[in-house]
Amino acid sequence: MANPISSRVLCSVVLAASSYGAVAQDFTVGEPIGSVNEAGVRVPLSSNVKVYGSFHFSESCTFDPDRNLILAMNNGNRGDGTENDGFVSLINPDGSVHTPKWIGVNRDGLELHHPLGSAIAGGVLYTVDVGYLRSFDLATGRPLDAIEVPGSTILNGIAVDQDGTAYISNTRNPEQIYKVTAAGEVSVFAEGAPLVAPNGVAMDTEGNVVVVNVGDNAVITYSPDGEVLQIERAAEGGNDGVVVLEDGTKYVSSVRFGSVSRIRPGEEAEVIASGIPSAASMCYDSVQHQLVIPLNSNFALAFVPL
Repeated sequence: MANPISSRVLCSVVLAASSYGAVAQDFTVGEPIGSVNEAGVRVPLSSNVKVYGSFHFSESCTFDPDRNLILAMNNGNRGDGTENDGFVSLINPDGSVHTPKWIGVNRDGLELHHPLGSAIAGGVLYTVDVGYLRSFDLATGRPLDAIEVPGSTILNGIAVDQDGTAYISNTRNPEQIYKVTAAGEVSVFAEGAPLVAPNGVAMDTEGNVVVVNVGDNAVITYSPDGEVLQIERAAEGGNDGVVVLEDGTKYVSSVRFGSVSRIRPGEEAEVIASGIPSAASMCYDSVQHQLVIPLNSNFALAFVPL
């Protein structure tokens, strides 16, 4: 039986090639950090040098275990949404720079404005960007699909299941969670209470959708059918990022109050890290066993070993 993810990606590549036209054929990704020497030869960064940074308002990250790299989404200049200067950095697990601009080294065949939440599933990188769900081939960085989400006001967090269905939070009115299928069908998955400015979204191991609110400290678990199964509480409100481990433990980052809450199954939340300015949509590095937390306008990433 054919792999549905592989088939979907193949179809997306074909569609992308036709929709982007000849320009898409010129699309390239950036190279790992290095420089051109006096002889005109590009030389990679030597092993005794580490470079940190390469962020411009990074709001989310996601982790690629196959390459052991962190993908940091960068918003660019954050003007009126028409700048088309968003980019993706590749970061080593110690925080040093691998590729300053991987997606976004040029704009040939690329439209990426202010990417916020991000996720990886089935060899595809997904991000939400000014009213669109955008996807990129994880191996090549090449743009795949751009699906408009009508009626959205600020698409923010995102989780994607293994079938390629995305669950996306809309933080401002209307406060709701959208569902976008692999075929591009858009519907409302959840709306109204207990959502209060929903932000971070994650999947648990049972295929449930976990959402955290900026407006309060609720951590809401929905069934795949949109039924509220459980409401837990983080130690503080104003939450942005959420990570769910295989054992059911949840980690929640507060962008307003700078803390990370840990919620073990059946237990009350406890703060495991604090004083983190603008702790945004974090990701879990499953190889080094650490949380990686973008710091928005601080142009940095924070690392919390678990």
